[in-house]
Amino acid sequence: MLYNKSSNQLSRRAFLCRGTLVFGGAIVSPFCLGAEVVEVKKSVLRIGLLTDIHYADKERAGNRYYRESPNKVVAAANELNKQRLNFLVELGDLIDSVKAPEKDKKHLRIINTELKKISNKRYYVLGNHCVETLTKDEFLDEIGQEKSYFSFDQNGYHFVILDACFRQDGTPYGRNNAQWTDTKLPDAELDWLKSDLAATKLPTIAFLHQRLDVENQKPIAVKNADSVRKLLEESGKVKLVLQGHEHGGDYKEIAGISYCTLSAVIEGSSLKNNSFSFLEIFENGNWQIHGFLKQKNIPFSLNSQIFS
Repeated sequence: MLYNKSSNQLSRRAFLCRGTLVFGGAIVSPFCLGAEVVEVKKSVLRIGLLTDIHYADKERAGNRYYRESPNKVVAAANELNKQRLNFLVELGDLIDSVKAPEKDKKHLRIINTELKKISNKRYYVLGNHCVETLTKDEFLDEIGQEKSYFSFDQNGYHFVILDACFRQDGTPYGRNNAQWTDTKLPDAELDWLKSDLAATKLPTIAFLHQRLDVENQKPIAVKNADSVRKLLEESGKVKLVLQGHEHGGDYKEIAGISYCTLSAVIEGSSLKNNSFSFLEIFENGNWQIHGFLKQKNIPFSLNSQIFS
């Protein structure tokens, strides 16, 4: 499996070279070897991805430069607008709380104004910082989204937005009532997810903030991650899970499912430390995450093919 570990911003030429090498088997792009022009596999979906933006009007903390996040989102918009996205998914921690609900709402409106420039069609995953002080209803009202977990279909694929911002006792996050290490998909959401996956016949991609691909006791893990993974595996329909939360990013394959943890926008000062990407799904069922700057490229492997 090809995995580009360098920071990158793909040119059309680089995309064709990598695309035909990764997705076309033995076919080699003419941009690489001067051969006859060959057709690159057509994509059926392009999905913009950002995570852990953490915007707040407050001083930096460590490597988190909160006030720089709007400019980073503007830069991401300038690039992603070239990609003809079908929609955008923000994977959580859109804001960083300043412990004052009205100020958090103001920050949410400011950063969401920039996200609107990327796509008119957007879906938001709740992160622990999003609802550290705000209630879920307050957050959802500001971004114009009805629910914190739900599903939808597009272009022959099923998409599931999950919400792990609950304490292990089932209490939803909000008004400073939870620790980021105390997180769970509650029973009601698991029941809904099981029914939702049973009802669809489409290949499925899931999104959430906290990680499902590590042991339950890890601080960054959903505390019933093993139960959630089992449900996804038994459905036979989920082949890809996209996550945030751990800012450095990661990639794992477990039981035929790819778990892609995307790197954070917030980490580091200046636009060179930005991180964003888009997921491209091809008509043959292959997929690739095209990463920019600190976000690595992640191409599909045979173990994680999404069958269309």
